[in-house]
Amino acid sequence: MITLLSGGTGTPKLIRGMRQVLHDSEIAVVVNCAEDVWVSGNHLSPDIDTVLYLFAGILNTETWWGIRGDSYETNRYLERIGMPESIMIGDRDRGIHIARGTLLREGKTLTEATAAIAASLGVEATVLPMCDTPVASCVATENGPMHFQEYWVTHRGNIEISGIIREYESPPVATGAVIETIQKSDAVIIGPSNPVTSIGPILECEGVREALSEVFVIAVSPFIGSRPISGPAAALMKAWGRSPDSRGTREAYGDIVDLFIQDLNDEIDLPGSLRLNTMMTSQKQSESLAWDLLSIIQGQRSGKNIGRSKR
Repeated sequence: MITLLSGGTGTPKLIRGMRQVLHDSEIAVVVNCAEDVWVSGNHLSPDIDTVLYLFAGILNTETWWGIRGDSYETNRYLERIGMPESIMIGDRDRGIHIARGTLLREGKTLTEATAAIAASLGVEATVLPMCDTPVASCVATENGPMHFQEYWVTHRGNIEISGIIREYESPPVATGAVIETIQKSDAVIIGPSNPVTSIGPILECEGVREALSEVFVIAVSPFIGSRPISGPAAALMKAWGRSPDSRGTREAYGDIVDLFIQDLNDEIDLPGSLRLNTMMTSQKQSESLAWDLLSIIQGQRSGKNIGRSKR
């Protein structure tokens, strides 16, 4: 089994390729849930839903969020009656949010709610939220902390930020299911998602780094030079106090990584990294990168020396 750490849109593109080389039942995904938010009384978990919809075959792969071909009648009507939402939510997508909110209010954990929704969508892969307690990624602005969803979706990142804040009542702890899945994995791939708001929260969950230290870990950089492949990673890395490039990403992940992957065209020189084509603008490119990574993992399992070993 291969486990991926995922958030945003970068890693789901890699998962798209992995599905061409592995059966869904051989894939596990630990997903960031620090961008979750309640909207109109319903629970939005964007990173989890992107992964679920991808495995269910209904993801809108033009936007990499929401359900393909969804309608927006409820969203438009709320705006008409003077109760506009800050996030544009499709009608079928909203149905998932309603179901999740209902399950959580009934006392189910986020892990249990995710499993129930996955089953209803026919998802065979293992999809796990990083933790079961609320945690929010916020940015520091001159007017105080702002939730990442407001920063990126409402303001499109056009606000000066000076820091990254995780808000929670109690420090997040990885679920037993997450730890067990990592420990049982043949390898873990940290996908090319935003290091600050997608991968960072997962690695900050108690128990995750310790579990990763016992398995073979590959990390794929989301940067080509100082340019993120997508999203606000550059501004967020600067606010996080790290260089907005592959070097800053590698430093943020630390010694849990056995092999770091950079793009062929990345001008940053990181000794020990492996160069591959990490651009995944098509399914064929996603599949090619997936094959490359799987070959590395198979080589490592065969006893070949690839990258730095933690053992």
